[in-house]
Amino acid sequence: MEDEITASEGGQQWDPAKVGAHWQQELERAQRYFKSWHDRCVKIEKIYLDQQSDQTSAAKRRFPMLWANTSVLQPAVYARVPQPVVERRFKDAQPVARIASELVERNLAYTGDEADLDSIMRAVRDDFLLCARGTVWLRYEADFEPLDMGVEPSPPANGGLPEGLLGGLPGDMGENGGALPEVIADERVCIDYVHWSDFLHSPARRWKDVTWVARRVPMTDEETEKRFGRDAMTSRAADGAAGKKGESQAERAENEGKTHIWEIWCKSENYTVWIADGAAVALEVSEPPLDLTHFWPCPRPAYGTMSTSSLIPVPDYVYYQQQCDEIDLLTRRINKLTDQLRLKIFYPSGDGAISPAIEKAMRPENDMVMVPIPEWAAFTDKGGSKAIVTLPIDEVQKVIVACMAARKQLIEDVYQITGISDIVRGDTQASETATAQRIKSQWGSIRIRDRQAELARFARDIIRLAGEIICDQFQPETLMLVSGIKLPTMAEKQQVQMQMQMQQMQMAAQQAAMRAQQTGQPSQSPPEMAPPEMPPQLQQMMQAPTIDEVVQLLRNDSIRGFQIEIETDSTIEPDEDAEKQRRMEFVQMVGGFMQQAGAMAQQSPMLVPVMVETLLFAARGFRAGRQLESTLEQVGAQLSQAASAPKPEPQPAPGEMIKLQTAQVKAGAEQRKAELGVAEAEIEHRATVEKARGEMAAQAIDQMRAAQSLYQ
Repeated sequence: MEDEITASEGGQQWDPAKVGAHWQQELERAQRYFKSWHDRCVKIEKIYLDQQSDQTSAAKRRFPMLWANTSVLQPAVYARVPQPVVERRFKDAQPVARIASELVERNLAYTGDEADLDSIMRAVRDDFLLCARGTVWLRYEADFEPLDMGVEPSPPANGGLPEGLLGGLPGDMGENGGALPEVIADERVCIDYVHWSDFLHSPARRWKDVTWVARRVPMTDEETEKRFGRDAMTSRAADGAAGKKGESQAERAENEGKTHIWEIWCKSENYTVWIADGAAVALEVSEPPLDLTHFWPCPRPAYGTMSTSSLIPVPDYVYYQQQCDEIDLLTRRINKLTDQLRLKIFYPSGDGAISPAIEKAMRPENDMVMVPIPEWAAFTDKGGSKAIVTLPIDEVQKVIVACMAARKQLIEDVYQITGISDIVRGDTQASETATAQRIKSQWGSIRIRDRQAELARFARDIIRLAGEIICDQFQPETLMLVSGIKLPTMAEKQQVQMQMQMQQMQMAAQQAAMRAQQTGQPSQSPPEMAPPEMPPQLQQMMQAPTIDEVVQLLRNDSIRGFQIEIETDSTIEPDEDAEKQRRMEFVQMVGGFMQQAGAMAQQSPMLVPVMVETLLFAARGFRAGRQLESTLEQVGAQLSQAASAPKPEPQPAPGEMIKLQTAQVKAGAEQRKAELGVAEAEIEHRATVEKARGEMAAQAIDQMRAAQSLYQ
C-alpha cells in the first residue's frame, strides 16, 4: 500500500484507482473467509422465520425449537435499555471532574434516547442469539448555519477562532461577495445498527489483530450524489456497480434502486475508504473523521461461541441442530399417526336390508338413532354386533405415546445442551420446595450469565465510544444545552470580579469625599474597605467551575480521567426489591451515622471534619449517594467551619442569672460605699491639714508682731 500514497504539500493524497482495486481484493478475500459462516446463518435465519418454502405441506410440520429457545433467552440476556453512568476515577472532592461527569452523563442519556438505543440493542441481541455476532457503528453529525456577523461569537476555551467556525473570517463581505463563515447549529452522535451480513473485517485470530473493518451501506442515487458528488455517480455507472440484488424477493425489493457502498476504516494505513460494491475505483479516500482511542468507530462485536483460532463465531443452533431434526421428524410422524386415529368400520355388503341399516347407524351426524332392520333373523344369524368389524387403533395410540416420549426426551436433551433450565422457562413442579427452587434460580441460569455479561460489555463499549465522541467533538454550548446545566465562562467570572472591584472603588471614593467635607482637608489615601457583599446568585456562580475548565478537562482527558460504566445489571430485567433494598440501606446508613456523629460532635468538636469525610466516603459507595454528594459536601464544609470557630461561653440558667445579677448589684453597692468612705476620710484629712496650716500661720503672725513690738 505504500505505492498508493503520495506526499503532497497539503498532506497525503491517494490514488482512487489503486486504492479501489486493492480493497476490492480485500473485500472478496474477507467474504470468502466468512462464507461458510454466512451460509450457515442464512439457513438458521430461515429456520427461525419458518421460511423454508421448498418443502411440502406435510414436511412443513415442525416443532419450533429454535424460536422457543430464542424467545426464552431474549428477555434473559437483555430486557431494558442500559443507563450510562459516568463516574470519577477517584472518589474525592473534585468539583470540575464532578461537573464534567454530570455533563457527559446527561449528554449520553439524551444520545441513547435520541438514537433509540433500546431497539438497536434488541436487534443486536437477536443477531447475537441466532448468528453469534452483533455489531453497531457510530457516527458524528453536525448541522451548520451561516454566522450572523452582527453578533460577535463567544471566545473559545482554547483561544483562537471558535472550533465551529470554518475557514476563518471572510476576506471580503462587500460587493465582491464571499462565503459566510459557518458555525455548528446542531450536533449529535448517531448509533447505526449493522446487520450481521453487512459487516466485514480482516481475517485474524484476535480482535486486537484486526487491521481493518468495513460495513455495507445501501444508498440511493440521490444520497450517493449528495454524499460523493456527480462524478461518483458517473464512475459508478461506468463500473456497473448496481449493488447486491439479494436472494429472496423481499431482499430484491429492499435493494431496488440502491447501491451498496462499503465504508472501510484501515488502522494500519490510518485512512478511510468509500467504495461501491463491485466498483474498481474508490469513491472517497480520506483521513479518519474521528480521532478515537482505539481507532475503530465500532465496538468489538458481541460474540457468541468462538475458538482461539479465529474470529468466526459458531451459532448455538449448530450444537443441537441434529436433536431439532429428530424432533421435527418425530413431530411429523406423530401428526401422521394422529391422522390415523379415526373410526374405520368394515361390514358385509350385498345385503339389501342389513347394509343400508349399518351405514345409517354409523353416520357421524347421528348421535342417537333407532334403525329398523326388516330381516332380523338374517342379522342375528350373522352374529348381530359381529356383523361389523372396526379397525384396531390401540396399536396406533401406543406408537404415538412412544413417539411423544421420545420427543420429550429429545427436548430435554436440547435444554441440557443449551443450559436453559426449567426455572428459566418458568416451568416448575408444585412438589418442589422453596429451597430447591432458590437453588435452581441461583445455579440454573449460570450458563446464561456469560451471554448477559457479553451484551452488557457491548453496551458499555457503545456508551464509551459515544462518550469519547461527545468529549472530543461537542461544543460547550451543546454540552450545556443538552444537559440543562448552565456554567459561567472565565470571561463572565472576570467581568463579575471587575464589577465588584469597581463598586468597591466607588464606595471608597464616596467615603473619602464625605470625610474631606467633614474635616475640610482632603484625605491622602482612601481607607481600606471590605468588598461589597455579593448576591446569592453571584456567589453561587463564582463558586461553580467554569465551562472553560470543564471543556479543557474533557478535551485533554476525555476518557482516561474518569470511567464510563453501565450501572450493575442495567441490561437485564431489574429487581425492584433489590433496588428498594439498596435505597433503604443507604437511608439507614445515613440516619444511623448522623445519630452517632451528632453525639460525638457535641463531646469532641474537633472530630467533625473526620466524621464529614467518613460520611462522604460511605455515600460515594452508593449509587443513590452521588445525587446528594454535592449537598453533603456543602453541609459538611459548613459544619467543619462551625466546629473550628471559637466556642462562646456557656450561658447560665435563669435562676443562676438572677443570683449573679443580685450579687453584682450588692458588690457594686459595697464598692460605692467603700468609695464614699475613702472620699470622706480624704476630706477630713484635708480639713485637718488645712487647720494645722492655719494654726501655724497664726503662730507665725503672732511671732512676727511680738518681734516688731520689741524693736519699737
